[in-house]
Amino acid sequence: MKNRIDACFEDLKARGRKALVTFVTAGDPDLATTEKLVTEMFDEGADLVEIGVPFSDPIAEGGTIQRASLRALKNKTNLDQIFSMVSRLRDVTDKPILLMMYMNTVFRYGTEKFFNNCQKVQIDGVIIPDMPFEERDEVKEYAEKTGVHSIYLVAPTSKERVKMIAEESKGFLYIVSSLGVTGTRKEINTDFNELLAPLKEGNYCPACIGFGISDGEQAKKMAAFSDGCIIGSAIVNIVEKYGADSVEPVGEFVKSVRDALDG
Repeated sequence: MKNRIDACFEDLKARGRKALVTFVTAGDPDLATTEKLVTEMFDEGADLVEIGVPFSDPIAEGGTIQRASLRALKNKTNLDQIFSMVSRLRDVTDKPILLMMYMNTVFRYGTEKFFNNCQKVQIDGVIIPDMPFEERDEVKEYAEKTGVHSIYLVAPTSKERVKMIAEESKGFLYIVSSLGVTGTRKEINTDFNELLAPLKEGNYCPACIGFGISDGEQAKKMAAFSDGCIIGSAIVNIVEKYGADSVEPVGEFVKSVRDALDG
């Protein structure tokens, strides 16, 4: 069976559309709300959803997602509960679902057990931002065995490494828009023409830009350089503001971004 991420991007390309990838932290404000948020985001135009696994020291995250992780950890949110939630989501959606998490959580849980459970509940990809590309062999064997894509990241400083990383990437290449941590930004000044130039020639997987995209206007600008955009902190800000009542306002925000991308 083809990985849903690959099928999704093939369908988007055929229809001339850009991918909208959205993010929420599992267990913030609670898992029941997270579950509703995922389905709402899909209903309002998200193509892929990343579910953040809360961690005590999320080094790639700014204050917004750090606080979300702390709220989720106070609720005792753990991986087994997240797997159960994804299993329930699979009863209502066949769209790509990914986990975004830190390497220590995978190690602590057991790498083989983790990927086997991802396969069991039909998680399509895993993003591990603190795993250097050069240490990918820590998970590569298990990812390939289970058909779960390990998504690699490229930063503005990657330069000569971009092509090397792209050659081994599956699903999509996660392009980090700016130096630093996650969080909405007023301006993104990276020269994407230069950064992504090595990808112009060659049959590489799609590339999506994330970190700092705060609204539909920015999303459209980023999508002009890539196959899609990733929005996290802007959504988590809404969840922080509205808590259990965040489903509708998150849906409205996601729809506004989808409309901007399609406009």
